[in-house]
Amino acid sequence: MRDLFFILSFLIVQTAAAQTAPTALRTDLLLHTDRVWSNGFLTNWSLDGADSAKFAGQLALIRSARPSFSWVLPDSRQTAYQIILSSSRKNSQANVGDIWDSGKVLSTQSVGVQLPATLRLTADRIYFWRVKTWNDQQTAGDFSVIKAFRTAPKITDYETPFYPLVKTEERTKEQRSLPGRRMLYDFGNDAFGQIFVTASAQSDRDTLVLHIGEALTPEGYVDAKPAGTLRYRRIILPLQQSKHRYAVQFKSDPRNTGPKAILMPDYIGEVLPFRYVDVDQSKISGRVEQVVREVVNYPFDEDATTFVSSDSVLNQVWDICKHTIKATTFSGYYVDGDRERIPYEADALINQLSHYATDAEYTIAKRSLNYLVFHATWPTEWSLQNVLIAWCDYLYSGDSRTVAALYPDLKAKLLLPLARPDGLISTRTGLQTPEFKESIHYTTFDGRPTIQDIVDWPQQGVLGLGKKEAGETDGFVFRDYNAVVNAFHYEGLVFMAQLAKQLGKTADATFFTNRAAQVKKAFELTFLDPKTGLVRDGDGTDHASLHANMMALAFGLIPPKHQSNVLAHIRSRGMACSVYGSQFLLDALYNAHESAYGLALMNSTAERSWYNMIRTGSTMTTEAWDTRYKPNQDWNHAWGAAPANIIVRKLMGVEPLTPAFETVQIKPQPDTLRQASLRVATLRGPIAVSFDNQPKRFRLRVTLPGNTNGVVYLPRKTAKSRVRQDGKAIKATAEGNFWRLDAVSTGTHEFEVF
Repeated sequence: MRDLFFILSFLIVQTAAAQTAPTALRTDLLLHTDRVWSNGFLTNWSLDGADSAKFAGQLALIRSARPSFSWVLPDSRQTAYQIILSSSRKNSQANVGDIWDSGKVLSTQSVGVQLPATLRLTADRIYFWRVKTWNDQQTAGDFSVIKAFRTAPKITDYETPFYPLVKTEERTKEQRSLPGRRMLYDFGNDAFGQIFVTASAQSDRDTLVLHIGEALTPEGYVDAKPAGTLRYRRIILPLQQSKHRYAVQFKSDPRNTGPKAILMPDYIGEVLPFRYVDVDQSKISGRVEQVVREVVNYPFDEDATTFVSSDSVLNQVWDICKHTIKATTFSGYYVDGDRERIPYEADALINQLSHYATDAEYTIAKRSLNYLVFHATWPTEWSLQNVLIAWCDYLYSGDSRTVAALYPDLKAKLLLPLARPDGLISTRTGLQTPEFKESIHYTTFDGRPTIQDIVDWPQQGVLGLGKKEAGETDGFVFRDYNAVVNAFHYEGLVFMAQLAKQLGKTADATFFTNRAAQVKKAFELTFLDPKTGLVRDGDGTDHASLHANMMALAFGLIPPKHQSNVLAHIRSRGMACSVYGSQFLLDALYNAHESAYGLALMNSTAERSWYNMIRTGSTMTTEAWDTRYKPNQDWNHAWGAAPANIIVRKLMGVEPLTPAFETVQIKPQPDTLRQASLRVATLRGPIAVSFDNQPKRFRLRVTLPGNTNGVVYLPRKTAKSRVRQDGKAIKATAEGNFWRLDAVSTGTHEFEVF
């Protein structure tokens, strides 16, 4: 039975071995540049065929004059490549690179090979490219299939491309009759979409009444008065005589179509998140023949990443988080859900990490970052998270052009003008000048003239919470200089230093490195209580909230001698944070190798858990643990989907150490989890990790794609335990409670600790 968990890895290897040419060709990170859609639906037109027929549809247009090219390798290690870029399919088929023929380039690079600086593409034109590679035996493979792309009517030196929104027609999963000639249609999960009804009527006076929503009453009807801001619509549908298909129109909601909201494009139309359609047929003489849903989302590969474990609750948590990431791409940006449809930086960071964990898609994160930099929201920590988003964008995509274009604005998002001499920052000391607010692109947001510290949301006394209700900040005591804000400030400085180094800005890299060290020292002197070892909320209070301690631990601000005290305090507080805060709580726990508590939180069935979201009837992660913790919450909020990335990054331990997974860390922390298998998509191909975890033995199977190498960590079962790799005893480096193996090569390897 335990070998069943290794089947997925084996199948991936077999597939890769059968390949003879590079696959998964991407232009500026877009995989589907050769597709043509019509009103959101995929057509069978080729790019050049649609162009010849003057077919008007939607395309994924390349917007840069010098795009980059990426591919997935069939072999263990590339030593050279040749790219052919042609103006016609005929030339490409003949391997004639009349636009560009790179010739044989001695290089291992297979991600982000950019068009030479001496060349620029023409706007509004179709191009064709293919690539072949040489392996580490200097053997040339076949040329890849031809990939076409079209440039936009206007192109610049660099602009992030993006897909059009797409539609998928779905049938109901279940239908059941209700009293009073009503029929309930259940689509199985909540999604953003539209409804189409096919009905037969004997008279033009026949009418259907549709009840469309996300939740049901105990009696099984669509809930017409749901809690919070769960969605419901009652729509009267007049019928025409005989059989017709009707497109049910949703009116726009003033709450999510305001000046700060992302609007749906005309070719898609308005959408609503719903799972159920309750059809009242008491006023028709005919019958309803079919109800279908057209689901709207950004292109998403359901098979790109898969996860299964021996824990049924954890599997359900994974499923709800993964579906949430797909469903909430409906606007083409990372937004806060349906209530506002506004991009927020904190939503985007969790969205981004969980999107990377569930699909190899990078453009929506880049597009969202570019939007957020120039459309700032009000929380202080949100501004600082722009830099975290930028770092993750570069680390996972390997493409630094977005952060290079935004670099001056990202520097401003660090909020350095708000610092006192020791480097700590504050938003409450009169330093938010008009010039400062202009530098971070902040204007009044929700009536707030300046940015303000948030810590977590909602806070006591807002959004329907009474003064006696605690909110989600664990009693955080706000002072002029706060620990949570400065923890984010420190992390931003660390990442900004690395980005500056990557961009060749040596002086900036040195400055940010030194400033981070200064802030770390000031943080410890100001916020760390030397008697308790805990982090105080702010300068001038002894209160030590969960948030102050978990953020400091997550970002490496706790001295080793105090870590055990901080962990004990964190465990004592439970899930005293919101679904947003749980991202940093889980990061902190796994970074400190506190995997037992991390797993216990993810597979918990308590009220403040992801399982509770499922138990209450939601199929997407909710904005709060329960409606009583946020009375206006919705059921389609991706900032609650942290387990998607935590399972991949921390529990299964798959994280990039260098850009685009050229070097990947595999560091599973299973604790009591007996078995699990993961296949996760990357730009270089799928990575597979499976383990079997017994009391005295641990077995791990890892598959790394071409042009990658791994650093593998194995749990040390005992001080005297030994390690085998591919059946042979080997020496491994002891590192805390792990064995570390460096330079693990491409291919499939099996490790055993015994």
